Amino acid sequence: MIHRYQKKGLNFVLDVNSGAVHLLDDISYAVSGLLDENMGDTCPQSIIDALPDYTADEIREAYDELYELKKAGQLFAQDDYIDVSRYIPVNAPVKALCLHVAHDCNLRCKYCFASTGDFGQGRKIMPPEIAKKAIDFVIARSGVRHNIEVDFFGGEPLMAWDTVTQTVDYARSLEEKYNKKFRFTITTNGLLLDEDKRKYINENMDNCVLSLDGRREVNDEFRKTVAGTGSYDTIVPKFKALVDERDPNLDYYARGTFTSHNLDFAEDVLSIADAGFDRLSVEPVTADPGCGYDLTEDDLPKIEAEYDRLTDIMLERKKEGKPFTFFHFMVDLDQGPCVVKRLRGCGAGYEYVAVTPDGDIYPCHQFVGKDEFKQGSVLDQSFNMDIAQKFAGMNIYSRPKCQKCWAKFYCSGGCSAANYNMNHDMNDSYDLGCEMERKRLECAIYLKAMDKICANQSK
Repeated sequence: MIHRYQKKGLNFVLDVNSGAVHLLDDISYAVSGLLDENMGDTCPQSIIDALPDYTADEIREAYDELYELKKAGQLFAQDDYIDVSRYIPVNAPVKALCLHVAHDCNLRCKYCFASTGDFGQGRKIMPPEIAKKAIDFVIARSGVRHNIEVDFFGGEPLMAWDTVTQTVDYARSLEEKYNKKFRFTITTNGLLLDEDKRKYINENMDNCVLSLDGRREVNDEFRKTVAGTGSYDTIVPKFKALVDERDPNLDYYARGTFTSHNLDFAEDVLSIADAGFDRLSVEPVTADPGCGYDLTEDDLPKIEAEYDRLTDIMLERKKEGKPFTFFHFMVDLDQGPCVVKRLRGCGAGYEYVAVTPDGDIYPCHQFVGKDEFKQGSVLDQSFNMDIAQKFAGMNIYSRPKCQKCWAKFYCSGGCSAANYNMNHDMNDSYDLGCEMERKRLECAIYLKAMDKICANQSK
């Protein structure tokens, strides 16, 4: 399987199964559109007849070069992963926790998937004792794995600050005994950030996710305080202080959401970058149809055009010496993720789980509150392996729509929660999400190509 597309005068051919990306001249691109996996070592006359704008010799030369790619396994490569998928281990160790230290929030964001912070379970804070039991759980379930990820999440985790700090201390105290290394992340809306919390986060959190939707008017339309006021003017200076004080070698990114109310979201990306945040993402909302801010198929042309515009903006900013990274445009074309990651994605439900303030275990934060997905409890260290194996068994070969999709090895079948929320079936891919993912990948590949072109021109 191959995928062909053109962008800004460049001709791309992606070989899906090998991952090879080819930048072709016009004649080779034209010839590639007339090929299939059965191409032989001699150019058929039918291809020559179909391209009257080129001479027979030019066409044969282009064909021969493409055939060499096929022989090298970089064009129409066979899918070697089908058999691999049958042997993916389903008893993988749990290596990551999303700790819901707060089912409460000091914002009332309209689009919040977590029912403005409490996940429909009532507002509560995770006691430190339950957080510590979650650490015990992941240590016991992680097997021989050395590195463990813990994400402090909510709601708003800064509302459970004592739990956060005690959890970090407890986990660190067990590292040497169990040969573990914890890596911590915190996601915050910033309202409660002060000097002490900034210092602690920068000293203890390997990653920090800062929730910010972009322009003041966009952010404040949806991200309001409990009192109904906007949050932008409060949080941006606090976020900027945290980033300015942060070791540049430590991760962070500003994360926003766009809805049907701001389909010009490239402006929000620019607003975040201009506010001083050079690692960022503005992601599409997943919302109930008809809610008033949901994205629909009718919005897709505008969304795709905006991703194109953002691509141009990023190139221009790089030329100006003001580059920034956009999460959805970050793709590794040289090595890519491991085979298992390519086939089944994030690991929710078996390698990665969410823990609520009551100690209940769910496959990820987006399944919290859905009783049919409850997997156990850290209180008694129970863990439903039937549910875990169901999640582990899902991959691009269990999802029918993935079979013909050129992007399947990049998105790994998409988000199970989005599929379930939109289609009530984890294996039924969310069509609009897939369309946006394919567009983002085309833009990301184009940016990679431009980087290499610019690098070659500067030599």
